[in-house]
Amino acid sequence: CVSPWNFPLAIFLGQVAAALAAGNAVVAKPAEQTPLIAAEAVRLLHEAGFPSDSIQLLPGTGEVVGARLVADARVDGVVFTGSTEVAEIIHRALALRGNVPLVAETGGQNAMVVDSSALPEQVVADAVTSAFDSAGQRCSALRVLCLQDEIADRVLPMLAGAMAELAVGDPAELTTDVGPIIDEAARAGLEAH
Repeated sequence: CVSPWNFPLAIFLGQVAAALAAGNAVVAKPAEQTPLIAAEAVRLLHEAGFPSDSIQLLPGTGEVVGARLVADARVDGVVFTGSTEVAEIIHRALALRGNVPLVAETGGQNAMVVDSSALPEQVVADAVTSAFDSAGQRCSALRVLCLQDEIADRVLPMLAGAMAELAVGDPAELTTDVGPIIDEAARAGLEAH
């Protein structure tokens, strides 16, 4: 099970629980940014009674640890959540080994399509929440807003105003609306975009 950093507990445990429920032993490789929460989750699974040989944690980078896991003949299937690019790399590596199952959830471009029957205030509230909660780092974050021409002139200024009011900062502060992104690599990617 190879899990992402943007839902470090929910997706990690979801993958692991599904694999265990299906009767599999699991080697769990969390995102390199989230080994501590994964270690605590595995510790709690062991404390709850799961045998240590049923779930093992293997933190590290995808390029090193993930690649070795995918190439290992003892791995009978891979569950992956992350980028489409990495899923394609995993798929090619598994194809070299034959018919090894890959279950992958990858990124996309989530869109909101709004027609003139929508309440503009609700559109703005929903768009801002979807786009900027978790600093936009969720795979379900709004990326594209499609507005019917008849309401665009009303919604766009409201949306710009709502975005201008967002406070970016330390998430420990109650006044902060948008916290930090995960790491320097993510920041550089956003800046480049």
